[in-house]
Amino acid sequence: MLGCASTRSADRVPDAPTRSVRFATFNAAMYGDRPGALAAELASGGSERAEKVAAIIQRVRPDVLLINEFDYDGRGNALRAFRERYLERSIAGDEPITYPYVFVPRVNTGLLAGVDLNGDGKIEAPADALGFGRFEGQFGMVLLSRYPIRSDRVRSFRLMFWRDVPGAKMPTGYYSPPAQLVMRLSSKTHADVPIDIGGRTVHTLISHPTPPVFDGEENRNGRRNHDEIRLWSAYLSPDESGWPINDMGRVTKLAEGEAFVVMGDLNADPLDGDSMPGAVQQLLDHPRVNGAITPTSAGAVADAEQEGGPNETHRSDPAADTADFDEPGNLRVDYVLPSVNLKAVGAGVFWPEPGEPGGAWIGVSDHRLVWVDIEVNAE
Repeated sequence: MLGCASTRSADRVPDAPTRSVRFATFNAAMYGDRPGALAAELASGGSERAEKVAAIIQRVRPDVLLINEFDYDGRGNALRAFRERYLERSIAGDEPITYPYVFVPRVNTGLLAGVDLNGDGKIEAPADALGFGRFEGQFGMVLLSRYPIRSDRVRSFRLMFWRDVPGAKMPTGYYSPPAQLVMRLSSKTHADVPIDIGGRTVHTLISHPTPPVFDGEENRNGRRNHDEIRLWSAYLSPDESGWPINDMGRVTKLAEGEAFVVMGDLNADPLDGDSMPGAVQQLLDHPRVNGAITPTSAGAVADAEQEGGPNETHRSDPAADTADFDEPGNLRVDYVLPSVNLKAVGAGVFWPEPGEPGGAWIGVSDHRLVWVDIEVNAE
């Protein structure tokens, strides 16, 4: 077991209507190299990486948590084992944490498009999958909540075609006409998952756009990342007509006045890295998004100073970084963005400074857990 003293007490009672609610996102790198590998690793307990992930979660204690890069399996064996054998057992002296409500969407990763996407004369994963993955469901996502999830009201945009985006940035000449017909916009999925918190509905808008790298001069991944982020901007914008199109084939918008939190690894820094200019500003500058609080950590500043390299020329504030990359350096890519009608009262990134408790855990992923505390019923 991992050793570290607790800095937070037991779970907060989630039924007080004015109590702040902690929303968090964490790309935890909980994926395997083949179908069922993650479930097998977690089944017997004792997975060191699962213990580190659970220790971070137990220390921060989110009320609503999106985990990116958690393999999807139709029977839910991996998630069941992770909850029962890790989250619901004390890992490093902190209280266990229980999430009674879960949402596990299907994703496009590893799902073969049925056509040759990259033009090499073969149809095989991961290159010809609708989202990068060696098998269907690799790099999936799960949403965990201590408050009821309204599964009957979930809206998903996994099936929308990239070609149906007005002014789509799909690269000209890279995809064949048959490939253009089947290529989906979402590399994993985009889902609006409503949560009932003290009688008020908060829409969690969850996604994990493709990283804007691992391509060529055509910049297909950077372009797709831009348009994946743009989907949520369009969902919040009544003046963007004709899209997004949900999985029932209908143009769908989030009504004015509805409360929401955008959550996920968006793979785009405001100023640095390889994303297209302005990609994440589509949300950061949106009139319905509350950007009053930026999650930060002292550990990110210390890490950028220690590693140097690309970090020395970055323009973004290193305190706001959420991921530790060799190239292009540390970046802010993970976001929890509430709506303007929700009051953010605190925020942070779990990135301990050298020598601080929990520092031995963060190497489990190149991303850090990001959280924002929100007074849900405070207009």
